Amino acid sequence: MLQPLHCLLLASAVLLCNTAPQDKHGGSDSKCPLMVKILDAVKGTPAGSVALKVSQRTADGGWTQIANGVTDATGEIHDLITEQQFPAGVYRVEFDTKAYWKSEGSTPFHEVADVVFEAHAEGHRHYTLALLLSPFSYTTTAVVSDVHQ
Repeated sequence: MLQPLHCLLLASAVLLCNTAPQDKHGGSDSKCPLMVKILDAVKGTPAGSVALKVSQRTADGGWTQIANGVTDATGEIHDLITEQQFPAGVYRVEFDTKAYWKSEGSTPFHEVADVVFEAHAEGHRHYTLALLLSPFSYTTTAVVSDVHQ
């Protein structure tokens, strides 16, 4: 029973990634190397007002926060980070899911949803992180695109 549900959630997240408005974020948008899209799986709508932090792993294994933001009414954040702030390395995006669900009148299980990934391991890329939220689970996927396509 859970496997079909996970497949449905993942498919929804991929679909969400493919609906990026082209006027804000195109494949060659050099100002937007990292974009975030969040969908509320309970309501089936974008999750606006979700706070997040972006951190980069340091040489000693710690983390340095390099950006933060809040999703807009479309559940997205554009211009979160610049190309210069986003060199090759390991990054963590921490979504404040607890505050979002509290504002929706729910008591969530998770405090935060963390996505940790290595950027630019195979050359310069742009990343769209999609997060599908419910009070007791989250699913994430990434669309990685070559900026030269």
